[in-house]
Amino acid sequence: MNDQPRRRPAQQPKPHRRPKKDPVRILAFEALRAVDERDAYANLVLPPLLKKARDKGDFDARDAALATELVYGTLRRQGTYDAIIAACVDRPLREVDPPVLDVLALGAHQLLGTRIPTHAAVSASVELARVVLGDGRAKFVNAVLRKVSADDLDGWLERVAPPYDDDAEENLAIVHSHPRWIVSALWDSLGGGRAGIEDLLEADNERPEVTLVARPGRSTPDELLDTLGEDSALPGRWSPYAVRLAEGGEPGAIEAVRDGRAGVQDEGSQLVAIALANAEIEGRDERWLDGCAGPGGKAAMLAALAAQCGATLLASEKQPHRARLVERALAGNPGPYQVIAADGTRPPWLPGSFDRVLMDVPCTGLGALRRRPEARWRRRPDDLEGFAPLQRGLLREALSAVRVGGIVGYATCSPHLAETRVVVEDVLKGRGGQPVEAEWIDVRPLMPGVPALGEGPDVQMWPHLHGTDAMYMALLRRTA
Repeated sequence: MNDQPRRRPAQQPKPHRRPKKDPVRILAFEALRAVDERDAYANLVLPPLLKKARDKGDFDARDAALATELVYGTLRRQGTYDAIIAACVDRPLREVDPPVLDVLALGAHQLLGTRIPTHAAVSASVELARVVLGDGRAKFVNAVLRKVSADDLDGWLERVAPPYDDDAEENLAIVHSHPRWIVSALWDSLGGGRAGIEDLLEADNERPEVTLVARPGRSTPDELLDTLGEDSALPGRWSPYAVRLAEGGEPGAIEAVRDGRAGVQDEGSQLVAIALANAEIEGRDERWLDGCAGPGGKAAMLAALAAQCGATLLASEKQPHRARLVERALAGNPGPYQVIAADGTRPPWLPGSFDRVLMDVPCTGLGALRRRPEARWRRRPDDLEGFAPLQRGLLREALSAVRVGGIVGYATCSPHLAETRVVVEDVLKGRGGQPVEAEWIDVRPLMPGVPALGEGPDVQMWPHLHGTDAMYMALLRRTA
């Protein structure tokens, strides 16, 4: 009898398993890294990545839709997800490498913002981490996301957001994923109580409709609707030239868009151009100016409207590459126009040269957070100070460029009071310069059928009230 203890068989090492590559999530991760590393915008980064994936045969329409949802959903809810992830890690978020945070945020969005089953969301995120980060960091991702998966979004918000009654702005900032200073600024601009600001913040987190403009004299909304069919498009809500695409519609596949007879343009932007063109004017009406014309959407609309009444448009854009975009947008316009690269604060034209002038000034872009959700995390309150002198300078030059009796439209895609009414009032009262002799024109009658435009004479549009970007417009008539 053998009294020797039996030896256990040597434990075989686990075979190395290659991580499964998921093209959809890898693409979404690459897009988020580009947004973070290069300060790129998702709406510019994502389309070429999707095209490349389709060309390789890796993607179908459902894959593209999922990748788009993962990128935009993660960016829109970044503030909320950061607060939740911070509660699940043992170090400050600033000490977690940005690529790891991107994978965690993608996983959090799948767990809390989509209908993807919990086990699939966690396992897919861990596999993504193994591919792009390595096995060690994948274990960290797995541990954190398992903590995140322990509760749903509502449960997490109760834990990480302060009660509304204790700190309303911080509650709204975390629940609706906006920086606190933007919540405060939007609330000041909007006025009113809790319901209105919550509706606005929720609208900022929704996917915006794709809206087309049928450029006057070159196409009509009926033509676009007939081409697209009632299942694929609807008439615009407010602009007589607008057509709204159904979800998933591809503007680039529409012939009228490819040849420039139609374009992609938010209805708020269309209404600004229409209001300037339709404002009553006495005497000469032959020369129009778009003083900040890039990338060309409003300029194309103005050029078409000017052609209908025998006027000529000069489209000026400071940046040469953006001036080329304006030229492309205006190509084929039925009437005369000219595109130049010029600085609107040091203009080459003589004072009093124009009958109508549009100045759609550079701004923080807080009115387009639906379309560029990453902008909310990049902007800082001191950005307003950087834009302020430029905005006032451009408006002063616009009022100098128009003749007595002519009309200036001041527009900006921001509802921040420091970029809207305050700018106009400062210029008219001569703060920082000489006073300007001009009178307000009520914009509201020039936007017939559009509700909730405020007390006038200027107007502020809102995503939650009008389904548009938060465009602002003031109209001024030079009186001396």
